[in-house]
Amino acid sequence: MDAVRVDSWLWAIRVYKTRSAATTACRAGHVRVNGDKVKAAQQVRIGDELRIRIAGFDRILIVRQLLVKRVGAPLAALAYEDRTPEREPQAALGVRDRGAGRPTKRERRDIDKLRGRDELPPY
Repeated sequence: MDAVRVDSWLWAIRVYKTRSAATTACRAGHVRVNGDKVKAAQQVRIGDELRIRIAGFDRILIVRQLLVKRVGAPLAALAYEDRTPEREPQAALGVRDRGAGRPTKRERRDIDKLRGRDELPPY
């Protein structure tokens, strides 16, 4: 075996929960092999670079082992090399519980400070 379908391989290494989810991602153009958008039936070989767009960020994987069947997480981690750059931590915006009503004056000031609008306008 020298090549495997890309959707099958992504499912086998546990990037996607189901093979149909991997197929849908390929159809949507979220999967690239060596820089080219691919269809689900595209073959991947050892040494290929995959860029997978998940939640607005790209994961960069290098194929190290070809898998057809889904395996456990420790074995799946050996089948690829992850070259995804580290993400910068993002500050969480002020989140209020649904139905909590309007923010109080103190809560509004805290929200403005968190969003970087803590300065008073010049009058």
